[in-house]
Amino acid sequence: MPAKAPADVPAGAGSPDTGPLPASYEAGLQELERLVTELESGQLPLDQLLGSYQRGAVLLAFCRDRLQAVEDQIKVLDAGSLKVWAGE
Repeated sequence: MPAKAPADVPAGAGSPDTGPLPASYEAGLQELERLVTELESGQLPLDQLLGSYQRGAVLLAFCRDRLQAVEDQIKVLDAGSLKVWAGE
């Protein structure tokens, strides 16, 4: 049976292997940035490296899903068409 995608798991649930999902997009992005810094440092032991990579994949999917949900809501609010913003 395939694992559930992060979008199918309520916020705060997550799998035992990857820990709970963040409470917000911002929290997820902050944790993802921290993990990337740790991974790029090259200082993690091999077993921790794999776990951090898996956690990062979950966080990336979570952040992408949250962004897609917001984009979908904007499309609905704009009656299905995105409007070009003309900044001042």
